[in-house]
Amino acid sequence: MKLRSVIPASVKIFARRTVVVIFALLIAVVTPIQISQSVSADQYDDKINALQQDINKYQVEANRLNGEAVTLQSTLAQLANEKAAIQAQINLNQAKYDQLVIDIANTEKKIIDNQDALGETLANLYIDEKISPLEMLAGSKNISSYLDKQAYRNSVRDQLTSTIKEIKDLKLKLNTQKADVERILVEQKTSRDTLVAKENEQQSILAKTQNNEVAYQGLISASAAQISAARATQAALNSRGTSTGGYKVFAGGLLPEYVTDPSYGSWNNSNCPIVYTYMSSGGVAGLNPDGQDGRGYGCRQCASYVAWKINQVKGYWPSWGDARNFADHGTPTSPRAGVVAILYAGPSGHVAWVESDPYISTSGPLAGQSVIKVSQYNFNYGEGYGMYSLMELSVNFFDAYRSL
Repeated sequence: MKLRSVIPASVKIFARRTVVVIFALLIAVVTPIQISQSVSADQYDDKINALQQDINKYQVEANRLNGEAVTLQSTLAQLANEKAAIQAQINLNQAKYDQLVIDIANTEKKIIDNQDALGETLANLYIDEKISPLEMLAGSKNISSYLDKQAYRNSVRDQLTSTIKEIKDLKLKLNTQKADVERILVEQKTSRDTLVAKENEQQSILAKTQNNEVAYQGLISASAAQISAARATQAALNSRGTSTGGYKVFAGGLLPEYVTDPSYGSWNNSNCPIVYTYMSSGGVAGLNPDGQDGRGYGCRQCASYVAWKINQVKGYWPSWGDARNFADHGTPTSPRAGVVAILYAGPSGHVAWVESDPYISTSGPLAGQSVIKVSQYNFNYGEGYGMYSLMELSVNFFDAYRSL
């Protein structure tokens, strides 16, 4: 027997109108994102996985090219591979964006549906509260009927609590999804700018050498030592990655907040391009030709990025030289979020910032292993040297960890 059967229709109408006002005060209306897609977000999963596999293939090719002698042909091939990897990242971000737009629309619909359900629940609860236990007992045929009505009232209250919680959870999810969309749009812009820079570098090399190997070797002769050191460091990173199970890339390209920080040189592809696919150039005025960042490091290098990260988190700028020297500072610690990770291999070593505590990877080449998530510059994952990457690596990838 429904509880509302003992309530006059006029009271029900008044109650529902009252609830509409209460409901409007309790729940903020979410403005939906305009969307024309009627397809499911699930259909993008296969596309995203395929694009990720393409990016992995470009990494394999980048590793192969890194092992070749530095010639005009190998440099142009490396640039072509990097351009293809960047385009694949752009396509991957576009697929993630399209998937998120659909997810956002679905989340907003769930919010609206739950708000409608909440209105109904509030109406039922409002009506229930107008009935005293004595009236409920008087309107019941027997004790069993009374207990059923009491249980119904409790059920309505439980449903109210559950629905409000679900709406709050959905709104948090919606805010996260919208933030992810904004992040992807920023990444798309920087990736497209990076692609243009690669194309400009390719055209510049061709214009200066007229496709002549002798001219190219003359062009890079002054930078041969730097190129050799960069290649050796990358080879060491690749070797360590192979021996510890590989890696998984979550994001890459240029990190906008790092390369445009006005307190830190504010460089980009225009004033600090990576030339010959390996080395920084340009940088802060007066500190050329080594591409200095104004803090004692080469701009868009691993040590430069981690020094910036330390300032972001700890509030001071370290001047510690090469990446391997970062191990001389701080306190030895185990891998965990908020510490510095150092690799000694290569001429200068490599340094990264640990973004997460260790966890067990659930997918990719490191599935089932203990891993950490790190952010870094100059781990050539296919898009070229001098690039940002957010990457999953084995806890055994690095030689040392330091707490600052």
